Amino acid sequence: MSQTFPSSSAPLVEPAARASGLTKTYGRGETRVTALDAVSVEFARGRFTAVMGPSGSGKSTLMHCMAGLDPVSSGSARIGGVELSALNDRQLTRLRREKVGFVFQGFNLLPTLTALENITLPLRLAGRQPDAAWLDTVVSTVGLAGRLAHRPSQLSGGQQQRVAVARALVSRPEIVFADEPTGNLDSRSGAEVLGFLRDSVRELGQTVVMVTHDPVAAAHADRVVFLADGRLVDELHEPTSGAVLDRMLAFEAQGRTAQGPAARSRTS
Repeated sequence: MSQTFPSSSAPLVEPAARASGLTKTYGRGETRVTALDAVSVEFARGRFTAVMGPSGSGKSTLMHCMAGLDPVSSGSARIGGVELSALNDRQLTRLRREKVGFVFQGFNLLPTLTALENITLPLRLAGRQPDAAWLDTVVSTVGLAGRLAHRPSQLSGGQQQRVAVARALVSRPEIVFADEPTGNLDSRSGAEVLGFLRDSVRELGQTVVMVTHDPVAAAHADRVVFLADGRLVDELHEPTSGAVLDRMLAFEAQGRTAQGPAARSRTS
């Protein structure tokens, strides 16, 4: 039986995103792999959630399915009140452009555009003009006011990721998905980016879901949900890096214990 982990605040409003019995498989027959196994989870509006788990646990697959980047095999994935499986490719593209923000490990900035042009690119692609006041707020929040005319090659890695965070926020999406956003950064730049994501939730009311393997990064979140073998197995509210690390070590120990008898039978 799958477990459901709703937000701790039990919101009266509809969650920003929700999975119900979400299953994702790859391949067929003997090569079939279940990446997600009947996962049910809600992401409340105005909250910062980290998704953690061992390598191969399904955390990035969950984010891709919830963001409409990868179709589900069965079950439901919703952004707001919209069921993603009911949308065609054109509708999915529009939903991602208007309701979802993305921050990736690799920045994904266009080298020929300035920081400002990279930030406003999603709006221009959608044929929309940026809200000047909101743009100023976002730029101020991520500390880029003096760097808007610079191209990516003129910015440090941390500054490039700030541009990516601002780009994700500028359209006022319903939810921002961040996949290992500090993976290419040094500890100081990573802490700054995590602080900006935290501020976007606390000060701007944004909803952020971040996939990470780093307990220090996860400690910036309001809530951590843990995946193992494609299943949601635990959650932690108001996390500390120590508490997150303890949970991760416990899961790894359980995994080794579960693999032991099978490994011995294969070698006996």
